[in-house]
Amino acid sequence: MTLPSQAAVVVIGGGIIGCSTAYHLARDHKADVVLLEQGKLTSGSTWHAAGLVGQLRSSASITRVLKYSVDLYKGLEAETGLATGWKMTGCLRLATNADRWTEYKRLATTAKSFGMDMHLLSPAEVKAMWPLMETGDLVGASWLPTDGQASPSDITQSLAKGARMHGARLYEDVRVTGFEMKGDRITAVKTNQGDIACEKVVNCAGQWARQLGAMAGINVPLQPVKHQYIITEKIDGLATDAPTLRDPDRRTYFKEEVGGLVMGGYEPNPQAWTTGDVPNDWEFRLFDDDYDHFEQHMAQAIARVPALETVGVKQMINGPESFTPDGNFILGVAPECANMFVGAGFNAFGIASGGGAGWVLAQWVVDGEAPLDLWVVDIRRFSNLHRDRQWVCERTLEAYGKHYTIGFPHEEYTSGRPRIVSPLYDRLKNHRAVFGSKLGWERPNWFAPEGVEPRDIYSMGRQNWFAAVGDEHRHVREHVGIFDQSSFAKYELTGPDAAKALDWICANDVSKPVGRLTYTQLLNTRGGIEADLTVSRLAEEKFYIVTGTGFRTHDASWISDHIGEGLDARLTDVTEDFGTLSLMGPRARDVLSDVTGSDVSNASFPFGHVREIVIAGHTVRALRVTYVGELGWELHVPIAATGEVFDALMAAGKRHDIRPVGYRALESLRLEKGYRAWGSDITPNDTPLEAGLGWAVKLRKNTDFVGRRALEKVGGAALKKRFAGFTVDDPEIVLVGRETILRNGAPVGYLASGGYGYTVRKNIGYGYVRDAEGVSDDFLASGNYELVVAMQRTPAKLHLEPMYDPDGEKVRA
Repeated sequence: MTLPSQAAVVVIGGGIIGCSTAYHLARDHKADVVLLEQGKLTSGSTWHAAGLVGQLRSSASITRVLKYSVDLYKGLEAETGLATGWKMTGCLRLATNADRWTEYKRLATTAKSFGMDMHLLSPAEVKAMWPLMETGDLVGASWLPTDGQASPSDITQSLAKGARMHGARLYEDVRVTGFEMKGDRITAVKTNQGDIACEKVVNCAGQWARQLGAMAGINVPLQPVKHQYIITEKIDGLATDAPTLRDPDRRTYFKEEVGGLVMGGYEPNPQAWTTGDVPNDWEFRLFDDDYDHFEQHMAQAIARVPALETVGVKQMINGPESFTPDGNFILGVAPECANMFVGAGFNAFGIASGGGAGWVLAQWVVDGEAPLDLWVVDIRRFSNLHRDRQWVCERTLEAYGKHYTIGFPHEEYTSGRPRIVSPLYDRLKNHRAVFGSKLGWERPNWFAPEGVEPRDIYSMGRQNWFAAVGDEHRHVREHVGIFDQSSFAKYELTGPDAAKALDWICANDVSKPVGRLTYTQLLNTRGGIEADLTVSRLAEEKFYIVTGTGFRTHDASWISDHIGEGLDARLTDVTEDFGTLSLMGPRARDVLSDVTGSDVSNASFPFGHVREIVIAGHTVRALRVTYVGELGWELHVPIAATGEVFDALMAAGKRHDIRPVGYRALESLRLEKGYRAWGSDITPNDTPLEAGLGWAVKLRKNTDFVGRRALEKVGGAALKKRFAGFTVDDPEIVLVGRETILRNGAPVGYLASGGYGYTVRKNIGYGYVRDAEGVSDDFLASGNYELVVAMQRTPAKLHLEPMYDPDGEKVRA
């Protein structure tokens, strides 16, 4: 065997993800692709996977990826002649309590929102479909008929054959030993059989993806966890087409295989494998059977399927699966290396994801940007925090343990905390703050009044913080609140070409005079919104960029990648250099003028401006901007001075009734004001025109920018979808997003975000109304609207203006 000396794309790893990526690169893009596998195809974790194929996720894009897998597996045998073992048996998910049943009603609504049909069944209907099951404890079950199961090894071999048919070259027994690098780019892949010069590399190395990435200086935060399941002897009375069964309240799953059952589960006390390197020779190896650890699943499974008590166990499989710290897989271009793409960490649903993940990853490799909104799986959602192997291990085990727990809204992880704290952490704790965490930062979600325990108590209805957050919300509307937003990601772009670089990267016009601040989106080539942030011009050659906490790696990477070739502009991450205090509310100016000698009147310091002012002897960057719809400033303080400045504001604010406020109130305030949140209301799937943000795009200016052509192409044509707000009067309803929007009884979209507006005293949701013929003002205004919430229809009112805007100018006054 002689390896080629060069290829356009080298895919590393011959499991289902690698073979699917190679197949799609060759089939869809006619790419010159070579796949390298250190052992044999399917080795690693593919060969011992259980092969369950479910499709529904809470993200529309990821659901689309999983639906694509099903469609691919259905037709693959006809193309390649190799069977995939695909069986569309459908999937039953069992519910034994009211909260789980509410979760399923919400899931069934989400399914309908995404164009899938999930049915809710009674215990009697479940018994009829699966007679061997004990149903006495059931409230009911959900039923998704298009789910199924497949043979992981067969699918992978079929994809491999398809890849070869379309011109890809696949090599087994080739170990990658390193990379030749030039700056942040890989120029060649080194192997034990020779080197291959290449333009792009795709890391689909499964449980080896972390150590392979490390060879190129990139971080792939995954953790191998021991996952066990058994295969039983034949069970009398078990139908060969029995539905796949998920029993999350008992933490187990079942699927029919050769007349017996495959049964496994997700325990609350999982066992990590190594936090070091995975041995290279662990290709077709398993761990020893561990019946003591598996006993917890066995007891629960026998209670559900009593026949298991007497049937023999043919085999126990105890193998490593790659899991991630948030339970979502890892795709995309690595921020540290310009031409390494990653597809790994599939959390035991690699078989369900394989077809679709390979499809989108191939497109990403060719275009250099994701083909749809894949933020929830984007590798750039991680940060340097995720280089800590021990932290990643602890958080991943927590995520594994939650695999089958009820997904309560607003639930927080607890492991590895507190990790990153602002200088105000102890002060806010003394104010009875209840913290959440975002990218490792502790952030106050709400403040518990005296007599209320300062912790979240989760439920499917109104949670224990609801009234306290309402008080904080009203306080900001009527007096003044102070928010600790030190976790904001912050960068400085400097250099002679900084303005030129931003002109190309930003959709809005940021080439304003020194002292001006601009809200802008960053667009992809499809015109979709990749980020939204503020850009302040501090000097001719110095800009200060502020974005959301969770988007730190993503936005820095996006900006750096789009600084034009040869431009003299340098991006520096200064997140930890500045604490951020947001002072918001009608009394904000009174407080600020009491602590600074600077003139903060509207005439001297208008909205959309940035000034350096002195507070408590410290120079502070004051940005006149708001996300709550009230008069206010973001105060960016040298990090060491954050406590002193906070104390000065609190002391001066005493007579103006100042109080600290948390992120949950911030959310309800922004919902009332109609401000869009990136990642939910605005995503890479949505253009500014569809999102009602066309005013923030410099189309009238004769300047080219990323995404301009895509927006001009739609030009004056009617938009097929438009962003709109909805209110629901019924106070018992809880909106969390993905509820179906009905117009005149027909589905036209779903909510992207939802919550409660304490000033308007109504539930508020935002989403896109869709119509293939075009969504005009008249179309929107003439409809009669309802929302489907947990499968119940409820009347809703459509809004195209902010819900709360009694005096739109007061923010700017």
